[in-house]
Amino acid sequence: MFERFHKNARQAVVLAQGNAQRLHHDRIGTEHILLGLLEQPDTVSARVLGRHGLDHDRARQSVLRLIPRKPGDALDADALKSIGIDLSAIREKVEAAFGPGALDRKPRTDRRGHLLVGHHIPFSPRAKKTLELSLREAVHLKHRHIADGHLLLGVLREGEGLASRVIADAGIDSAALRREIVTELG
Repeated sequence: MFERFHKNARQAVVLAQGNAQRLHHDRIGTEHILLGLLEQPDTVSARVLGRHGLDHDRARQSVLRLIPRKPGDALDADALKSIGIDLSAIREKVEAAFGPGALDRKPRTDRRGHLLVGHHIPFSPRAKKTLELSLREAVHLKHRHIADGHLLLGVLREGEGLASRVIADAGIDSAALRREIVTELG
């Protein structure tokens, strides 16, 4: 299927993986596909979503808000604060030196416990469905390729993933968004 992907759709998938890695998620979900689409401001998807007030930064903040933190995170920060250690100041300095999320990265290992470097993150079932639906959208529109707009149509058609929630929470009517994307795709 990926051979039918236009350059911008392929790049969205690559960027989705990068977003999943930066957020330290173990699967690429629909939210990462949405972030990958929004990370390319000159594409149909980013332009249409931008007209509705949704950009990469806003979507990323929404994803961070919607995904629950690990239960022990707040307790650890409170315990450190009680002995005079400001975790946010330490995090800020470490991230300035080693990049965003450096303290959150857990080492990835194979079944035998060997460290994995640079491996690909698998797609969640909903993200796989979104990719399949993007192909169906392209076929339905009689297009021979899958562009970024088809990926966004796939996200909308899947309708239950975190990306759909981010779009809805931004106050965007998915039916109106769908019509605009179809119009832009021609």
